[in-house]
Amino acid sequence: MTMLAMGFASALHAAEPMHDHGLTMQGHMMDDPVQAFLRADRLEWQTDGDRDGAAWEFTSWIGRDANRLWVRAEGDRAGGKTESSEVEALWGHPVARWWDVVAGIRQDFAPGPSRSWAALGLVGMAPYEFDVRLTGYVSAHGATALKMEIDYDLLLTQRWILQPRAEATWFGKSDSERDQQSGVAKSGLGLRLRYELRREFAPYVGVEWERPDNTRGALNFIAGLRAWL
Repeated sequence: MTMLAMGFASALHAAEPMHDHGLTMQGHMMDDPVQAFLRADRLEWQTDGDRDGAAWEFTSWIGRDANRLWVRAEGDRAGGKTESSEVEALWGHPVARWWDVVAGIRQDFAPGPSRSWAALGLVGMAPYEFDVRLTGYVSAHGATALKMEIDYDLLLTQRWILQPRAEATWFGKSDSERDQQSGVAKSGLGLRLRYELRREFAPYVGVEWERPDNTRGALNFIAGLRAWL
């Protein structure tokens, strides 16, 4: 949800192109070419002082102004074990300036047995330039989930950017095979400071308080990289 480049992606389709009814199909295609985008939102090492871990989050899309294929992937490892891993394939369509509706499927690979979900959500930029990603899920077995991510880029200088970030995942019912409880299953509040060597390449450091499932929260120290093409 994060996400200066998400705003960039929304901006690409925000301005509706002016079309003359006399344009040929070739001219129309040139006005609205196929575009592609790939961003590593988070490639990071984490530690809470007792154990080290890693986290990753990727966002990509390909398509034209009105219709795009989105692929999103994220996960994390700690103590040598994959604690979560998921991939989404979504069709995206603009519904308002700065906002896209997305719909498709999500596949969870860890922990425990894999799970498949139908997904429906919104991605875009809220007032005051908060980047928002809100997605609801329904599994083949009737389970439900809701995930929300919000972040904001505060420009300290042209290269130094401070990013507050919040996320929460809610499940409608428990899943004993995955040791997953109903209610708020994962939540986190983070603060990352990055330095843009180039707009497309920015190492960062930060801290994040994370509460997985119903366990006690932990404060993680972070070092990572954000990059996009």
